[in-house]
Amino acid sequence: MRAVVQRVSSASVTVEEQVVGAIGAGVLVLLGVGQGDTEADADYLAEKIAHLRIFLDDDGKMNRSLLETGGAALVVSQFTLYGDARKGRRPGYSAAAPPDEADRLYQYCCARLRTHGVPVEQGIFQAMMSVALVNEGPVTILLDSGKAF
Repeated sequence: MRAVVQRVSSASVTVEEQVVGAIGAGVLVLLGVGQGDTEADADYLAEKIAHLRIFLDDDGKMNRSLLETGGAALVVSQFTLYGDARKGRRPGYSAAAPPDEADRLYQYCCARLRTHGVPVEQGIFQAMMSVALVNEGPVTILLDSGKAF
């Protein structure tokens, strides 16, 4: 699984002119599920996202986690994180998981993040979404569960 984690002061996702998820301070997570990913990959990312120290402490150092700040997560599925653009001009997505499995693991990862005590808002799987955010810092971290083990 791959995740792009952005520290935000606010973020929202809109589908067909309806806001379906919105948060204040916290993280926007763009989450991609790859071929062969399992619950262990989702567990790893949920734990990492909840405890990632990317928020400022009283000394202005990135030393606090999402849990310590009381922030929320807006998690948006994004199969294009598995796009391969090394050949040609059109990315290929054969490394992305099939939609049924990707949706199952996306939902599972969101549920696991909630078990860590993080309030989670979500986009709608496979919908055409508009994502708005105010990136703080900017701080953007790339996570890949395949490189974690």
